[in-house]
Amino acid sequence: MAVPEHCADPNCPGTLQVERIEAQYQQEIVRKTFWRRFDIAICRCQRCGKRVQGRHPLQTSQALGAAAVQLGPEALALGVHLNKGLGLPHADVAAVLQHGYGLQVNRSTICRAVERVGRRGEATWQALREAARKTLVNGMDETGWRVDAQLRWLWAVANETLVFCDILPGRGFAQAASLLGKDYDGALIHDGWKIYYKFLQAAHPSCNGHLIRRCRDMAQLATPGAARFPLEVKDLLEKGLRIRDRYQAQQISLHGLWTATGRLEVEMDRLLSRGYRDAANRRLANHLWHERPYLFTYLYCPGLDATTNLVERILRFLVVVRKNWGGNRTEKGARAQAILTSILGSAKQQGKNPIDLLVEMLCSPKSDWVLNLVPPVQEVRDDSSPAPPLHAAI
Repeated sequence: MAVPEHCADPNCPGTLQVERIEAQYQQEIVRKTFWRRFDIAICRCQRCGKRVQGRHPLQTSQALGAAAVQLGPEALALGVHLNKGLGLPHADVAAVLQHGYGLQVNRSTICRAVERVGRRGEATWQALREAARKTLVNGMDETGWRVDAQLRWLWAVANETLVFCDILPGRGFAQAASLLGKDYDGALIHDGWKIYYKFLQAAHPSCNGHLIRRCRDMAQLATPGAARFPLEVKDLLEKGLRIRDRYQAQQISLHGLWTATGRLEVEMDRLLSRGYRDAANRRLANHLWHERPYLFTYLYCPGLDATTNLVERILRFLVVVRKNWGGNRTEKGARAQAILTSILGSAKQQGKNPIDLLVEMLCSPKSDWVLNLVPPVQEVRDDSSPAPPLHAAI
């Protein structure tokens, strides 16, 4: 119990009398390292002569001899999460483990641990790819990446339940199709990059966020007369988002949503039918004519995202990681980066503890262990409403 010794006024000689006791609570961590010893039975079959070695559920490896001293699964999982989940370089992860928990590790130890966990996550990573291909709605985007100082592209697919990433040498349709498959027939939300339209069987809801930013940037650089067109487009796109928000707040009915959407499309068609002298405005108008069937898909299909914010949040974090330590030095490191980013991102989407999942993966005796991150296959429900289905709307 904490009891003050003197009055708060340093010039007062009075004594203190306790009036009451109040409670204060504090939550703390335990900075403690302990050793765990496993006594492993080495056996040999009396019939076939094969050697059989026991394995405790907390072991992360069956190595003995010179490699018998290892980090435990909790320490390894924390190190991997700090590196791939939070973006700390290997040296900083080693410093956290050393200063925080007294573990004497080198950054090379963390690097090898990341590669080992990446190999353990290969089966889960492949299962997430297959699940993404069977998901009805996906957002897709890409960003530059470095592997051994060479330009690569980090591709990401994300939806409400999973994240799948891969690091590939190009930015074309072949790379995009390697993630979702060339015959993907769901709704693919993207930024309008032309290669995405080669998914011929997919629906292509436009990212209104990219279009609004483009209009805003054009208006800042254009003359007052030329800025009128991008500002009018921006107002119409934002009006569509407000209509969506009103429907989600149950301020308008489904019939009111469709009526407002029809009026919005008429306004957009009238705006795009004009002729424009400014070259930037003509390019924008041509792009909007191309995107016209996809601009308001999210209003025809309530619940569909109007932007690629979901997948962009994944890439924003990876861009920060890229600035911190420049990418990956080897192809093995790039593979582990893609696998662990997918697993940790999916865990975040599903609200699961990433360290618990990494410990489970490290302690599994099976190298092809699949974590409980793969969502069930989504099925298309029959819809008897007069609203057009996803593909018909496009």
